[in-house]
Amino acid sequence: MKIVTTKKQRPERRADALSKERIVETAIAILDTEGEAALTFRALSARLATGSGAIYWHVANKNDLLAAAADDIIARVMTEVPAGAEPRESIRAVALGVFDAIDAHPWVGAQLSSEPWHSANMRILEGVGGQLEALGVPESAQFDAASALVNYIHGLAGQYAAGARIARETDRAAFLATVADRWTRHDPQRYPFVHRIAAQLADHDDRAQFRAGLDLILAGIDTLR
Repeated sequence: MKIVTTKKQRPERRADALSKERIVETAIAILDTEGEAALTFRALSARLATGSGAIYWHVANKNDLLAAAADDIIARVMTEVPAGAEPRESIRAVALGVFDAIDAHPWVGAQLSSEPWHSANMRILEGVGGQLEALGVPESAQFDAASALVNYIHGLAGQYAAGARIARETDRAAFLATVADRWTRHDPQRYPFVHRIAAQLADHDDRAQFRAGLDLILAGIDTLR
């Protein structure tokens, strides 16, 4: 009796050459839709219809891939900053662009915080720091001014990105109303300011508040001239 064997079908391979750009693009898609935990070389291999060895040729490990993905997102932000804009407007454009990018891609905020030496952070530092001389800030004060701006961008944008993740999972207004309610349960004599602002928490605009804080820092930088 003749025994018929069937060959196990292999995933169809891509006909086009695999590039680091394509790998990063696919990684971003996974990160945006499924989160950082879902980004594995096995998942990438399946999406790209290639072997993991081909991916390792372009990126050393997952940390390298995450850094490249974050750099790609921030590089896009920098290309959208208007050329020839007034220095303050350039700084605002960089800061708000990063804020919007982190809001749209919450994993970027974690990368910027965990890998401060990578190129994405250098892009942000150059984007805001490079405008300080044009603002008339003395060279001796430029490092402190740039650090204040970058730390504000990272800290608050990352915080708001975390809030955006919560808002996608629950109703934002209801969540913030619950927080405000918790605030007002504390002793008003001990926390008078918290009680006064609690009513504003539920319907405040994160981006507008971010810009307001940015303008306060820029106003302080103006005094250095």
